[in-house]
Amino acid sequence: MSDIPIADHALLSDRHSAALVTKNGSVDWLCFPRFDSESVFASILDDDAGHWSIRPTAPSTSTRSYVDGSMVLQTTFHSKDGTLELLDALELGDSTDPHRLGENAPHSLLRGVRCISGRVTFEMVCRPRPEYGLVVPVLVEIDSGVVATGGSGRLTLSLAAPATILDGEIRVTFTLEAGQQQHFALQRTHLGEPLPGTYLQDEIAASLAGTIASWQEWSAIHQTYDGPWRELVHHSGRVLQALSYQPTGAIIAAATTSLPEEVGGERNWDYRYSWVRDASFTMKALWVAACPDEAHEFFSFMTAAAAHSNPDRHLQIMFGVGGEHDLSERLLPQLKGWRGSGPVRVGNGAWDQPQLDVYGELLDAAFRLREQLGDIDPATRTFLIALADAAASQWQQPDNGIWEVRGAARHFLYSKLMCWVALDRAIAMAEQLHATDRVAEWSTKAEQIRATILEEGWNDEAGAFTQSFDSSDLDASALMIPIVGFLPASDPRVLATADAIIERLTDARGLVYRYQTDTGVDGLEGNEGTFLLCTFWLARVLAAGGRGDEAREVFERAISHISDVGLLAEEIDSDTGEQLGNFPQAFSHVGLVNAAWAIDQAERGQPADDGTAAENAQ
Repeated sequence: MSDIPIADHALLSDRHSAALVTKNGSVDWLCFPRFDSESVFASILDDDAGHWSIRPTAPSTSTRSYVDGSMVLQTTFHSKDGTLELLDALELGDSTDPHRLGENAPHSLLRGVRCISGRVTFEMVCRPRPEYGLVVPVLVEIDSGVVATGGSGRLTLSLAAPATILDGEIRVTFTLEAGQQQHFALQRTHLGEPLPGTYLQDEIAASLAGTIASWQEWSAIHQTYDGPWRELVHHSGRVLQALSYQPTGAIIAAATTSLPEEVGGERNWDYRYSWVRDASFTMKALWVAACPDEAHEFFSFMTAAAAHSNPDRHLQIMFGVGGEHDLSERLLPQLKGWRGSGPVRVGNGAWDQPQLDVYGELLDAAFRLREQLGDIDPATRTFLIALADAAASQWQQPDNGIWEVRGAARHFLYSKLMCWVALDRAIAMAEQLHATDRVAEWSTKAEQIRATILEEGWNDEAGAFTQSFDSSDLDASALMIPIVGFLPASDPRVLATADAIIERLTDARGLVYRYQTDTGVDGLEGNEGTFLLCTFWLARVLAAGGRGDEAREVFERAISHISDVGLLAEEIDSDTGEQLGNFPQAFSHVGLVNAAWAIDQAERGQPADDGTAAENAQ
């Protein structure tokens, strides 16, 4: 089993698929040709599930960073013999349009090695294990490379020297003098497709340079945020872009599956799909961090993926990156899991849960991106109107809530709140949606929801807005009440809720739990770490409520756990401070972006959030 800390991995992306690389130069996770495809390397989940390592043969230490303005990783190895630099990237491919980053990605992982000083010997070991480690491929040498055949595809490894092939493993050793280089490429093709030619050394070098240039051009065009924590915000914007699927506009929740929320626990899920909620939050964060011009693509994807003819059926909460509906969950017993934290799952059993909050999240994102959407096409207008109508008709139903509990459905406060948001934003966008005739009915329903939340969502015993009606349990999602503009952050009930969460829902590190798992609400055994998104929510609420110094302290506590290459998982282990959960997690980077912006806006004396959309639209 893998014992390498989750935060010791770095992300590569071509906006089709993702890889994770360790500090010692090992690709321990790679899925081709989509984010949710079967893995080629999965040693992050089991030592026997494949990896591709490049490292000096002599003992060494390493430092690393992303090349400025890019998602190309630079790892520098320091040994007694000299210094070696390793560049890693998933190739973006050629495109004449910098706004369509990764449009022609050829599904190729590129690796370039250069000796900076001295004389360094390094070893390359490639051990492909397709289909989550089930397949040991047949390896055959060809001119300038090796072909691996097994499972549903073939892999072509380009290298400039004969290799040793033994036990399903490719090994080759090089010695470089200062200034000398070696390059490698791994391409994936489906069975039945012609094998690609191997890359020449100069071609790999040129493709690495081109991928760096493409990322930097995109960053220069899109990233204009100039507030506090500017570099972190810009980097998070690139991470969020890296978690988007270029062909359809889908946005995944994270690049991995089954990295646990508790070491040894069962809370291990597959996050390589496009959640309506996560993707909507991401689009809003990109509005701050990267000025997205993909708004039309995202809403076109959601319109197509969510299409159905039954007006009483709830909106599905997640889809495959190609718009697939059935994401049935299954176990992979051949994988032990990170640090033995099984089971390892693919698919996600929450795909058919009713979660009413998604209506509000989509319409909130549409409202935030209304200028980018401009003249909304008829299909998307119809879709957005249907979301508001669904919120109006379904808001009184129990559901599984934002945290996708696997226990009994409840009347979760957050779900009701986001139904109100759906109607509020639809009212504000009524002219743009060509739906002014719906405003009176939507307004009546919005007022009913508002009155119910104020009456049943507040709990005198808890002294706060709580997780669900008729419950005294706290839930960090109540922090969204001021963020979405339902009540101002200065409202005494909002401040009391924030203080209750600080007092009873934070750990010794000052980070925020989603809720207390010992209440049994989620139907699962064990516990989880503190949730970074919720911690950033607290910072936003404190900033908007005039408690700027506290907001900065909360923000700084959260980002103190960021990795050496600026990445965040979903949670933080309260005992060790280690990152937990799938990685990198869009939610966490969304939280960072929005909290930084909220603190900046509060310090400028400007409202950071949409507030009540209907009022803001006037």
